[in-house]
Amino acid sequence: MIVSHLIVKNWRNFRSVDVPLKERMFLIGPNASGKSNLLDVFRFLRDIAKPGGGLQQAVSQRGGLSKIRCLAARREPDVEISVQLADDGRTPSWEYSIGIKQQVRGYRQPYLAYERVRQGTQLILERPDAHDLKDELRRTQTHLEQINTNEQFREVAKFFESVLYLHLVPQLLRHPEAFVGPGVPDDPFGRNFLERVAKTPEKTRKSRLSKIEKALREAVPQLKNLRDTKDETGVPHLEALYEHWRPRAGLQREDQFSDGTLRLIGLFWALLEGDSPLLLEEPELSLHSAIVSRLPALISKLQRQRKRQVLISTHSFDLLSEKGIGGEEVLDLTPDQEGTVVHLASSIREVRDLLDAGLSPADAALPRTAPPGLDQLDLFANE
Repeated sequence: MIVSHLIVKNWRNFRSVDVPLKERMFLIGPNASGKSNLLDVFRFLRDIAKPGGGLQQAVSQRGGLSKIRCLAARREPDVEISVQLADDGRTPSWEYSIGIKQQVRGYRQPYLAYERVRQGTQLILERPDAHDLKDELRRTQTHLEQINTNEQFREVAKFFESVLYLHLVPQLLRHPEAFVGPGVPDDPFGRNFLERVAKTPEKTRKSRLSKIEKALREAVPQLKNLRDTKDETGVPHLEALYEHWRPRAGLQREDQFSDGTLRLIGLFWALLEGDSPLLLEEPELSLHSAIVSRLPALISKLQRQRKRQVLISTHSFDLLSEKGIGGEEVLDLTPDQEGTVVHLASSIREVRDLLDAGLSPADAALPRTAPPGLDQLDLFANE
């Protein structure tokens, strides 16, 4: 199942978004255009649906509704999200919609303006209902987050709960003890990535590491025998043999791996970890351009095996240079005075014409994302 259509109103950078989505989507736009914020819509729904989560916690983690609401919101200030879910990528089987307000007095809690669920054409849930109107405190929680009320659409709740986000930071993985204090919920930056690997059932773990090693041989030819291990205190590690000019190969652990190697391991692991929606931010970081250019084909190949949806934010010319990427797979984010505007690249006439002429999205769409005043940086260097 994938998110086949997304509608958002008053969410962070976005006054209004209404776009269809494919199994593989690339988000492009200038810095601060809202690529991460658009991906955060899916994390927000996950944070509502997951055990121990809920609407109040999901909003609080983001600094309150005032931090989520678009600054351009005026007469209609409610935050609204609507997603259609489809099994075949085309015909919606579910639709989940939510509108969120904020109390004007008291604790100023967020509460539901509405919550709706449709299965096909049948309306499964419509809130507020009579019980909500009698007890307004009920509207501070969604039915999505409550197992005693989401029985009819628990498939939707499980889908949102399964959303995976990973933006592995190599320094966190190498030296997790150096970063004191509580970790970020769901470990999006890979601080506990090695523990996640170690907790995976042995057969599955070994199978994934074997596949990752085979893929890594193309990018890191000297690496072989990638495996997981534990030190004398029980702390999990990754280690591999590196073949180089010395007659004997050198055994190294993850704290000796390069940033690119660690990021590739994290990326490949995430791609193999299941069939849930996967959110990736700038997977090209620390990687050679030749490797980056092959990632879309790799992702597409794994998608066919697992039928999962992958949404990727990127600035990379190399990543978008594959001509197999269609204009309907690229979301163009353009900042405007009233918030960022989102269009499919295929719906922008000049981009569509270039794609039809045989150009890649890197040539046809990516140049639109360059800041218009970029030449002014030269003045800074001349001062």
